[in-house]
Amino acid sequence: MDRMLVVVFDAEKKAYEGKKALLQLDGEGSIVVYAYAVVAKDAGGTVTVRQSDDPGPLGSLVGTSLGSLIGLLGGPAGLAIGAAVGLAAGSTVDLSNARVGGDFVDDVSKQLRPNRFAVVAEIQEDWTTPVDTRMEAIGGIVFRRALSEVQDMVDDEDTAAMKADIAQLKAEHAQARTDRKAKLQEKINQLDSKIQARLEKAKEQRQAAEQRAKAKVEILKTKAAALKARAAQAGDVVPD
Repeated sequence: MDRMLVVVFDAEKKAYEGKKALLQLDGEGSIVVYAYAVVAKDAGGTVTVRQSDDPGPLGSLVGTSLGSLIGLLGGPAGLAIGAAVGLAAGSTVDLSNARVGGDFVDDVSKQLRPNRFAVVAEIQEDWTTPVDTRMEAIGGIVFRRALSEVQDMVDDEDTAAMKADIAQLKAEHAQARTDRKAKLQEKINQLDSKIQARLEKAKEQRQAAEQRAKAKVEILKTKAAALKARAAQAGDVVPD
């Protein structure tokens, strides 16, 4: 299962130990780490990315679920991330892009207080014990949430409601006096613009989801090939 993972630590050294443990679990085959970042929250509440994985198939943090979650964790204090990471202050701070619920962000934020650190990662794991055991031994507080799909029922229902409003306004427009038609048309145009913006956003989210899925397949193929190569060197046989 693909999940968002956040492990909060009270010291920067522990956060880097947590990152190392996470990558070790990936190397052992216990989990798959698609992308990660080590973040810090300063005394003013600003979140800064201290380290992230090298750009790979998932690219930089820009527009990713991971980048959006980090932005949300910055809260009203804002976001400060180095140019090398590629995520500008205030960009992609969108709950729908993060693909986790607002309650998850709230729960993490309560623990990621000023002068604390965290490892934030998008992972695949079949069971939670390997990560929990390693992180708890370092002193980390673990949060995880399955990543949601792009489709959002609430948005669909809201769009349907706006379409119903447009239908009603058009019916009223057809029977209205000349002096009312312009105002009714303006309302129709405003609602139609909102609907088109929602449809465009949904299209962009679907395209992003397709790109993420392809990137993850490539990551899994690369890891499988590396595992097969190590097994071949050791004289073991790994099935295709």
